[in-house]
Amino acid sequence: MGRKSYLLFLLFLLHFLLHNVLTPPSVVAAGGFGIGIGIGGSGGGGGGVWVGGGFETPMAPPSYGVGGGLDVAYRALQAWKASITSDPHGLLRSWVGPNVCSYKGVFCSSTFQDEGGGGGGGGGGPYVVGIDLNRANLEGSLVEDLAALTRLTLIHLNSNRFSGTIPAGFQALVSLQELDLSNNHLSGPFPAVILSMPSLVYLDLRFNGFYGPLPEILFSRPGLDAILLNDNRFYGEIPVSLLGSQASVINLANNQLSGSIPASFGLGLDGSKVREILLLNNRLTGCIPQGIGLFSDVEVFDVSRNSLTGHLPDTISCLDRIEVLNVGHNRLTGILPEMVCSLRTLLNLTLAYNFFSGFSQGCSRLLYGGVGFDFSANCIPEWQLQRPPLECSAGGAGAGLSCFRVPVVEPIVCGAMGFLGRAISGLSSTPTPPSTSHPP
Repeated sequence: MGRKSYLLFLLFLLHFLLHNVLTPPSVVAAGGFGIGIGIGGSGGGGGGVWVGGGFETPMAPPSYGVGGGLDVAYRALQAWKASITSDPHGLLRSWVGPNVCSYKGVFCSSTFQDEGGGGGGGGGGPYVVGIDLNRANLEGSLVEDLAALTRLTLIHLNSNRFSGTIPAGFQALVSLQELDLSNNHLSGPFPAVILSMPSLVYLDLRFNGFYGPLPEILFSRPGLDAILLNDNRFYGEIPVSLLGSQASVINLANNQLSGSIPASFGLGLDGSKVREILLLNNRLTGCIPQGIGLFSDVEVFDVSRNSLTGHLPDTISCLDRIEVLNVGHNRLTGILPEMVCSLRTLLNLTLAYNFFSGFSQGCSRLLYGGVGFDFSANCIPEWQLQRPPLECSAGGAGAGLSCFRVPVVEPIVCGAMGFLGRAISGLSSTPTPPSTSHPP
């Protein structure tokens, strides 16, 4: 026997042993044999080992040990697959057989950290801990069966065509940390089931058709770090609980929110972590509250394209980390104070399409500095690209309504703002009790 023939015989023998002797029938039915292992990313079940998942990962052998739960996962995922009416990229073709850890977009972990800090609940892993089908262009709905995957820590489904709403049964997903359903066709009132997810850290419902008022409890949820609700049809007033939110990013842009920003906005804050507040393109009226200066860590503050009035609060000068400040396309009046222009971290300042009547001399340096400074379409005499005089007199009249202002001396002592804010917040939130004394 020649050397080439001998090698071919060994390969054939190895293939026969793997597929007919050493390989269990269930694995053969699943379409092959292999193990794909990688290190999990964020939300990976306490830093365990990821098995399977991904678009190019080979299939891993399923586990049917006690507490493994992959049989439950198989039934849940197959029920969801049956409800999906369009899969233009053929992503779900790999969703065949009980080896769910080999399904594209499904991630498993060999360990699982319980809420109480314990281990993985016994043997029998791996467990399905993640579903990532971003940009798959799938059409269908979210089914109640997915609630059986109680060890899920992340669901990423952005840029698909899912419709309907979030099933109430998802309250069973007590370990879910990241929920990204952005850029879909979901609709209905704010899904109350989200408020029953105790581990949720990241919530992204952007670019959907949700509508109605925002629940007050949403912004007071502990642990929720990102609240992204922009580009929906939410309406009603901003919940007062927003002022005490511990989230670092709050995006409510491009909705139909009305009323004023709560007057106590920022007052009484204790350890706020907020970095970005985006309220642009709503129907907000009234003033920018003085308490904005208490968000000392804010880097982006955008309230443009509303109907806000009054003067820009001097306390904005306390935002010593602000990079983007956009109040354009409102009805603000007055003179831009020097203290605002002196913010050292400012990269973009937009005040266009308001009724400002001037700015302090020191603000002119921003025009020649590297700051993106836009003061067009205001009412500054002898300045280019301003409103016509008649428009200024008509628009400015009545625009400078009286706003609540914290009585401070100049320069503002930003370090003392927190104490002052908490004192005023306590006074404003405590109603004056009725008198029990009798008149003389």
